[in-house]
Amino acid sequence: MADEKMMSQMSGKGGFIAALDQSGGSTPGALRLYGIADSDYNGDEEMFRLMHEMRVRIMTAPSFSGDKVIGAILFEKTMDGEAKGKPVPTYLWADRGVVPFLKVDKGLAAEENGAQVMKPMPDLDVLLARAAKKGIFGTKMRSVIVNADKTGIAAVVKQQFEIGHQILGHGLVPIIEPEVSIKSPTKQEAEAILRDEIAQRLDAVPAGQKVMLKLTIPTVPDFYKPLVDHKAVARVVALSGGYSRADACEKLSHNHGMIASFSRALTEDLRVTMSDAEFDASLAKTIDEIYQASVVKA
Repeated sequence: MADEKMMSQMSGKGGFIAALDQSGGSTPGALRLYGIADSDYNGDEEMFRLMHEMRVRIMTAPSFSGDKVIGAILFEKTMDGEAKGKPVPTYLWADRGVVPFLKVDKGLAAEENGAQVMKPMPDLDVLLARAAKKGIFGTKMRSVIVNADKTGIAAVVKQQFEIGHQILGHGLVPIIEPEVSIKSPTKQEAEAILRDEIAQRLDAVPAGQKVMLKLTIPTVPDFYKPLVDHKAVARVVALSGGYSRADACEKLSHNHGMIASFSRALTEDLRVTMSDAEFDASLAKTIDEIYQASVVKA
């Protein structure tokens, strides 16, 4: 059973989720943006150490707290790491009041029917059991939709919800993330198909259980409001999807009930060369901007 205090925060408190879950494929780009060049490290072990240091710097900054950041999505290596001498999930909840989530997918399969489902996750049950013991509240897993192809979108949603039920079985709350590419030439049409497919699957979620949804900010404001209001949905969060923070925040501000779950848009102004005071001032400004877009709607 999901932790009641965490569930109350995730389903009702104002704020947003920090996506700190860059994995092997996206880590080099995140480090470059932070000011660490590929030539500054050798091999994956050193790369992940630098990434962990960046994440810990964010999590331990004074401005990073449950007042505005109500949740954080972690990469598996981050979950297994420490912050201020404590396991990261424990530190986030006990010290910062931030609900910890875990990214569980292993990347994307090749595109088929205008979409990419997730690669197989044969060890998922072992990972979920370990996450639950570490105090993780929920999980997130990403698929990608490129075109308005009903067959491809249906396959993505079917897989997301099948694995979502597996996650619910471990007492964790799944974040279902079927991302519609912002570069899709049929983005609006894809969103219409996606909304219908998700609604059908939500109707089959057992009474008393809840999932979360992480969706690309829709072309039409409030298009996902029926999903926001569904009894099986704890929260609908928005991914930035490659939009700049300014664009993502502006678009999000027109979608009632959706809150942010930003990654690059959260960290785009942070640099390794900043003093701790400069780093926190920049992070605080960003947190406030995303928070305002999440809770104050036009």
